[in-house]
Amino acid sequence: MSIFEDRVYSLGREDKRRLLTAELDALTRHHFRSCEPYAHILRARGLGEFAIKDLEDVPFIPVRLFKTHDLSSISSAEVAKTLTSSGTTGQAVSRIFLDKETASVQSKTLVRIMQNFLGKSRLPMVVVDHPGVIANRDAFSARGAGIRGMSTFGRKIFYALRDEDMSLDIEGMFKFIEENPDQPILFFGFTFMVWEYLLQELVRTDRRISVPQGILVHSGGWKKLVDRRVDNKTFKEAVRDRTDISKVHDFYGMVEQVGSVFVECEAGHLHAPAHSDIIIRSPSTWEALPHGQAGVIQVVSRLPRSYPGHSLLTEDEGMIDGEDDCECGRLGKHFRVFGRIAEAEARGCSDTHSGQTA
Repeated sequence: MSIFEDRVYSLGREDKRRLLTAELDALTRHHFRSCEPYAHILRARGLGEFAIKDLEDVPFIPVRLFKTHDLSSISSAEVAKTLTSSGTTGQAVSRIFLDKETASVQSKTLVRIMQNFLGKSRLPMVVVDHPGVIANRDAFSARGAGIRGMSTFGRKIFYALRDEDMSLDIEGMFKFIEENPDQPILFFGFTFMVWEYLLQELVRTDRRISVPQGILVHSGGWKKLVDRRVDNKTFKEAVRDRTDISKVHDFYGMVEQVGSVFVECEAGHLHAPAHSDIIIRSPSTWEALPHGQAGVIQVVSRLPRSYPGHSLLTEDEGMIDGEDDCECGRLGKHFRVFGRIAEAEARGCSDTHSGQTA
């Protein structure tokens, strides 16, 4: 077990920066040698010979490149799984190539992170989606990958939506809850789908479920909710009103860096675990910004070895609120995400739900 796995949220700033910078330096060199398009990008930026001494020096590439180029550091024979991002009809999607080693490390790291919030026992689980989303085990959409990853923490899994028409199986859900009394039940779904197909359906039919020991984990799809004037506070209030669930954890992540998820703590802050981090950059100069200033989010992770996704410039705006000082007790940076930067392509795990590319 590495120090990153053993101390998910207990690695202090100086130790984390030193260890993570060394790992990212090695990864950058690996991808430079193994992925010619990535090497070409670095050479074009004058980085053919590089020495990474600080976290902020790790070269980044725009996350959108994965929509236009197949970036891989392994041979086609080594590809064990291909992940695809979200995309509306006719819109390009990212394709992420995983070998067995990278897929395994990402899966194990996700377990370490989520156990910090859910505990080590597998819980009865309600997935706010339909089972067809995970039909293809070798090529997952962002939704499928998310469900497969979170299913690790569930048992006796119940899919709350009947099929692709997204109709809610209310009676089936009532029965599932009754069959698992007096114990925590894990609910998982992408944010917009939880709102639209669970909460709003309960409102429309004037019904509610009572799961006071329940835990809801959700992610993605905030763009449509912001357009409807639904913020995080409103979302949590609706969850509590219709389900009695008070433990609600959003998380920030993307298919281009699966396993590196930033989970919302009990105090409402998104946290960077030991193996990954975020940097906020000025949209005009790309200089790293200090805590408390808003800018473009860069995400770094030691996990992606089969593809050069270890340092990505996202299309999201955010701000670091602090480091090693959150009231929840977890170390690392804690931050907020404000949404897509101006004119960024609309993209998100559940902004659309057309077939398998949603």
